[in-house]
Amino acid sequence: MDYASMKKNYLNGWHTWNVRSVLSHVHMPDGFALNIAFKEYREGHYLKETLIGRFTNEYGREPAETAFPGIHAFDESYTEMTVKWCDMEIKVESTVDNDELTLLVTPVKKQLKPAMLVLEGGYLWRKNGWVETVGNTLVAHGADEKTVYTTGKPMLDLNIPVQTACLCVELDTAVAFTTGSPRDIKTVEKLIAERRQAYHERTMRFGDMQQMYEAMECALTWDTIYDAKHDRVISPVSRLWSISSGGYVLFCWDNFFAGFMASPGSRELAYSNLREILNERTEDGFVPNFAYATGQCSADRSQPPVGSAMLLEVYRIHREKWIIEDMYSDLLAWNRWFYEHRMNDSGALYWGSEKIPELYGNRWETDGVHSTFGAAIESGLDNSPMYDDIPFNKETNRLELEDVGLTGLYILDCRSLIELAKIIGRDEDVDELSERMEKACEGLETLWDEENGFYYNRRTDTGEFSRRISPTNFYALFSPDVSLERQRRIADEHYYNPDEFYGDWMLPSIARNDIAYPDQNYWRGRVWAPLNFLVYMALARAELDDVRRDLAEKSAKVFMKEWTEHRHVHENYSSITGDGCDSGNSDKFYHWGALMCAVALAESGYIKDFGKPLASEGKIHE
Repeated sequence: MDYASMKKNYLNGWHTWNVRSVLSHVHMPDGFALNIAFKEYREGHYLKETLIGRFTNEYGREPAETAFPGIHAFDESYTEMTVKWCDMEIKVESTVDNDELTLLVTPVKKQLKPAMLVLEGGYLWRKNGWVETVGNTLVAHGADEKTVYTTGKPMLDLNIPVQTACLCVELDTAVAFTTGSPRDIKTVEKLIAERRQAYHERTMRFGDMQQMYEAMECALTWDTIYDAKHDRVISPVSRLWSISSGGYVLFCWDNFFAGFMASPGSRELAYSNLREILNERTEDGFVPNFAYATGQCSADRSQPPVGSAMLLEVYRIHREKWIIEDMYSDLLAWNRWFYEHRMNDSGALYWGSEKIPELYGNRWETDGVHSTFGAAIESGLDNSPMYDDIPFNKETNRLELEDVGLTGLYILDCRSLIELAKIIGRDEDVDELSERMEKACEGLETLWDEENGFYYNRRTDTGEFSRRISPTNFYALFSPDVSLERQRRIADEHYYNPDEFYGDWMLPSIARNDIAYPDQNYWRGRVWAPLNFLVYMALARAELDDVRRDLAEKSAKVFMKEWTEHRHVHENYSSITGDGCDSGNSDKFYHWGALMCAVALAESGYIKDFGKPLASEGKIHE
């Protein structure tokens, strides 16, 4: 097996009915799509496309919908979405069987005059075909001919913004749409109920973590799309981000995390996300911060090097060497790039930003490029107070700051690559990687402050420690050279310190006693799932079981608050109240928020031996 073969097989299997957007389904082989829309008659509003987490519609005048994502199985065997709009509540469920689609639309709460349900047909991605309405059916003429039947009562209203043939029916009672053959509403309701129950029975293997797993799968699947340009399946961070980025945007560490989160339920989606973000690497050999559908990427900067670690965790689940063989050389090249461009003589690493030409006229080719802001963005912690007022060295292309977080992550990257090299017999690379890891460990040791019992970033322009700390300072625990005594001091004097990190909602992205903490703006104090996830991963090899358990409990608590109340998977959360909706720059359905679920699943043993050395490989560093 190789990636090209797996991708072909995956696409062949995925080439059936799939959710294109929240209420839009597409028959992949021929591009025939069906989109569900609604018209209400109290004010005459029309909801053409439903999105998760939208604050208002594009014009700012129409009422915004609220979408509550329900179950979405990886194999499309069952999906569920509830929409609240104009004082209505509508549940939309689907199932796919033998290449045929069944939709069930149920009005849970109605207006006085029933709304109109519109099922609009058309062809995507410049696929050839045309659609016509024949009686109370919709007939698609393309590579495959499809007929769509409905149980709904026809309605006529020509004042709707449709461009192709459609079915318009009254939404007074439950309505079914089926392809292949007509079915009555009772038969459809029974089928949908059976598929819903079958999904719950499949996920019962996660025991008391069943809801956590279902939420993580939901977060991945509702954000997964087909990219016709590259003929691939990918999971951008959210549909709102993709819409504003020319079709999709892939972020570096975000999509490596997506690959890992998909792995318990879908091997193919896991591999696809890992490989496709790695495919976006630049000519210089690094994986960029972002890659847009327009072809642009952040050529000046990378992001946290977590790819090797996520590949190792996915291998731990599926045990297939070929995916390591496929990705290993590119990951090794990325590791070498960080060594050559971001490490100093001591072994500590800095975040940076390279000089680049302006090719697209996009703001990110100028804003922050080759400056402090660009280097801060490379860290993934865009506006973190840790990087406020840190000078940028235009000769070295780096911040004047030796960074504990990057140094710890580079140790993790080397450590992971060593294990991957051993698995596929690349023993000739082990010495090289071990030497770099040893140097990074030595560099990290220069950042230890004995008096305060913590690893601190150090300014290279003044030689002084920076006392502005975040969860990234805990990444020092990725080093095997951190003694048990130091581990305990880090936990007792800093993790459990209520003036720094400890509290009801954690981990805050900057210490609670930092002057910027009250901002609660993006990386200035809010809780972020990737920080909890990476700190938990560092704790997996430390001797701090109490801290690891506590962080898992706190992570689950943060996630479940918004999930239970709103079915939101937030980009970030308040570390004061635990809310996500209190901030306008916290996307309401950003898949990496479900890393909190991954932490809970790992702690409960449903992701086996997470973060630990592979049993067959033993320790990689003594």
